[in-house]
Amino acid sequence: MNNIRREHPHLKITVVEDALYANAPHINLLQELNMEYIISVKENNHEYLFDAVKNANCKEYQIATKDLSIHKFKYINGVPINYENFNKLVNFIEYWETAKNGNKQYFCWIISHPITDENVFKLMEGGRARRSIENETFNTLKNSGYHFERNFGHGYKNLSTIFAMLMMLALFIDQIQSLCCNVFNSAKKKLKRIRYLWERLGNVF
Repeated sequence: MNNIRREHPHLKITVVEDALYANAPHINLLQELNMEYIISVKENNHEYLFDAVKNANCKEYQIATKDLSIHKFKYINGVPINYENFNKLVNFIEYWETAKNGNKQYFCWIISHPITDENVFKLMEGGRARRSIENETFNTLKNSGYHFERNFGHGYKNLSTIFAMLMMLALFIDQIQSLCCNVFNSAKKKLKRIRYLWERLGNVF
């Protein structure tokens, strides 16, 4: 975090993180670095926070979107994150989505931005973006020919880290080609799946 702020001293940043980072020391660091945050929270790990929310006067908001999904929110500004840091106040969103087919999803976040009826939907989209980006990236690295596995441990010392970084670099270059290279996109379209393209290239070499 310090490196990011050093390299981008004036950039407006909202950090989106999982529940491991929902703690007072980390939030204090973000505030010192003038960074906003949207951080997932879980009831079994943040019992005091959820108890405080249950006993508070929360606002409720509901909206239906064009895809016929129902989005229900309960939110409050300024609740203590835990007993040990009673003066460390955070803003809280609890969110339920019911899709047209009846499927339901549930998420919770603590947020530094003040929450209103006007911005609660946008804040929810920001919180959910992390999971979508992570899952899509990991799925691509694992199943689209990059051979990245959850337990990646080839070699000793730093070798596995170097392999992982090379895979990420390869994915980055391929994304640039997808945006800019007509030949690359034509080859992908003809072979239908990206891993088939890698297999053909491997056969050539």
